[in-house]
Amino acid sequence: MTNKLLFIGLVLLLFSCSNQKTNEVQLVLDTQSTLGEGALWNYRTGELMWVDIKGEILNLYNPVSGTNTEMFTGQMVGTVVPTESGKVLVALQEGIYSLDPETGSKQKLVDPEANKPTNRFNDGKCDPSGRFWAGTMSTVGEQQAGALYRLDPDSSIHLMIDNVGTSNGIVWSADKTKMYYIDTPTMKVISYDYNDETGDITNPTMAVEIPDGMGYPDGMTIDAEGNLWVALWGGSAVSCWNPQTGELIRKIAVPAKNVTSCAFGDDDLGTLYITTARESTSEEELQQFPQAGGVFKIRPGVKGVQAYFFNDTIE
Repeated sequence: MTNKLLFIGLVLLLFSCSNQKTNEVQLVLDTQSTLGEGALWNYRTGELMWVDIKGEILNLYNPVSGTNTEMFTGQMVGTVVPTESGKVLVALQEGIYSLDPETGSKQKLVDPEANKPTNRFNDGKCDPSGRFWAGTMSTVGEQQAGALYRLDPDSSIHLMIDNVGTSNGIVWSADKTKMYYIDTPTMKVISYDYNDETGDITNPTMAVEIPDGMGYPDGMTIDAEGNLWVALWGGSAVSCWNPQTGELIRKIAVPAKNVTSCAFGDDDLGTLYITTARESTSEEELQQFPQAGGVFKIRPGVKGVQAYFFNDTIE
């Protein structure tokens, strides 16, 4: 009986420790990716989905088994989202594709910028009604050459925002009335009124402005309290903001110069996973941040929300 009680006590202690808030990030995968990005938690499969854009790799990380499955996409891959049918959508340099994670086979759905060969897709996510939003950017430094698109379940694609510099983080509020969006060079998170029935956005207003010297806003996620978590390219950190007041709530140091995206994961959505890049990091900076390009995690004491899936089951 004594041994049984000790065992139960140990299990309870471990469970308690696993749910505690931690103040420092931990290295999860030392992949040294050129441009890790696009973190998203698939709560149905229990996997972190993320990409190495320049490595042309789709990654599926299972924290229970500790395995990270790499899939070569054949093109630069900006982001990935799960679909209701069990496949994934990937935004590649030459358009949006449906990909079967079991076989690796892919099918092009649409390429809205076939006339812009020097552009590529970057970040994106699905909205509450299962539409896929993904944006583009120039690969040759052309200013405001990108755009934000919305792919609907009926396969129609819509230009939502044009003259975009670097299309990046995008999330929706829990009440489905707001969409928050980042065009990195603007140094701002813009709030839009969002119509979930139609997918329309109106009334752009500034929700957050990143101060000079903090880094450039990159990927973004939202927590269960409605606060925004923004990865800071060049800022060695993830920052948390109140979109109602624009105030900085918290900043988490990350041992990489260029922090690219973040997503809440694990069974309780209480672990923040963070992707980073080795790109645009000098040899001297790599001495300081040898794990740059890896995936990190932290238990910040708050929880995220479930990611939305692309609704590809509509007939």
